[in-house]
Amino acid sequence: MNQGISAYDIKQEGSGATNTEINDSLFSHIDFGPLKMYLDDDNITDISYSNNGQVWLKSLDKGVYRVDNPGINNELVEKIAFQCANIMGKSFNMASPFLDSESSELRMNFVHDSIARNGIAVVFRKTPAKIRLKKEKIIADKYITAGIHDFLIDCVKGHCNIIVSGETGSGKTELVKYLASHTAENEKIVTIEDTLELHLDKIFPHRDIVAMKTNNIASYSDVLVTCMRQNPKWILLSEVRSAEAVTAVRNSISSGHNILSTIHADKAQSIPYRLYSLLESNIDVDQFMSTIYRYVQLGIHVRARYDKNTGGFMREVCEVCEFYVTRDNVPEAHVIYHKSPTGEEVMSPPSEYLIDYLEAQGVMIKDKDYGNTNSNTQRNLEAALNSNSVNANETLNNQVETIVEKQEVANDVNALNNNAISVSMENNNINNENFYHVDNSSALSNQDELDKTQYFDVFSPKDDLI
Repeated sequence: MNQGISAYDIKQEGSGATNTEINDSLFSHIDFGPLKMYLDDDNITDISYSNNGQVWLKSLDKGVYRVDNPGINNELVEKIAFQCANIMGKSFNMASPFLDSESSELRMNFVHDSIARNGIAVVFRKTPAKIRLKKEKIIADKYITAGIHDFLIDCVKGHCNIIVSGETGSGKTELVKYLASHTAENEKIVTIEDTLELHLDKIFPHRDIVAMKTNNIASYSDVLVTCMRQNPKWILLSEVRSAEAVTAVRNSISSGHNILSTIHADKAQSIPYRLYSLLESNIDVDQFMSTIYRYVQLGIHVRARYDKNTGGFMREVCEVCEFYVTRDNVPEAHVIYHKSPTGEEVMSPPSEYLIDYLEAQGVMIKDKDYGNTNSNTQRNLEAALNSNSVNANETLNNQVETIVEKQEVANDVNALNNNAISVSMENNNINNENFYHVDNSSALSNQDELDKTQYFDVFSPKDDLI
């Protein structure tokens, strides 16, 4: 059965098109049926189908909600899956029950009904080549205050390294795209992604932008080496979610390049510790933290929530945190802006370290007024925020210390077990002279318990399902 046009058919046309153009042409032939109306709606970001006919949408203003559309059923989804598999030269069946497919502005993940027992499942994630955020609109929608907006733009102009944190669907990538749009026209950008989402090369076709994509042949490390040789001013990593990506971030910033990236974390202050938790090696904690605090100037946290006042769904910048290393070589975090779930805001002036850094880049912010909240509210919130910050840092430091201590205890127990085995062997060589006895059952029991609890993550964020 012919499920659609193949890559071979397109290439035979001899148009001289690039692989990306060929791929887009192939996907343009897919018949999405009733799904197309949702795919064409710019307000909708995600479409989920499962459970023999359930359709769930995620939009910019309503959040997640269900729609009834009888035309969207298992037969339609299977047809789309087979067309995607045909384009990619892959199979989608019981032997190959998972299928990931992507065009330039759409990502799809299919699960065969041999695995999804309540019917075939698919998620569509739209990644349009456009900047959705506009200054006037995001300020009017209370996504960000005018003062913090101008402050962040000044930080971009001052070549600050910035990492944006948040949960899945909070709008991290959209904010990175918006910040990147304020980089200087003559500054070269290289984007490194495992799935195409940024599309800056298409949004700004006149600029010097190289879009790189990792695959099973070229890893993050491989691509990063080539990226460095491209001599970029900015390196944009779509998301830091592996040890390899953390290493890429560290190598980028320590070599003098500027980065914009995203990460899953519960708040901006947690970004350095989240980076550390992703590492798989036993790198020195203090050394790693010192590098991150020294070279990553800002962390931004965005969240998505339902607004009780409007009854709608909203995204917002709720925390901006500054990282630096003091003159006494102590890593510190300083919250510049915080917005509570109830809408209360507090601003604190940037530290002298950030001011000096930006001045060295030719950006003067010392005498700028980025806006202040009510003085009494500000004082109260600053006191609470500083208290929470101290408690959070103490907790995180204790967790890291616990990991190190458990590793040391485990090493001691291993040494004890080895000594016990050596003593036991010596006893066997002595003709039944049981003048020395070691009972290592307790040590072995302790080792079993340590093996169960020795390794754990500092954080446990929700996994990105797409």
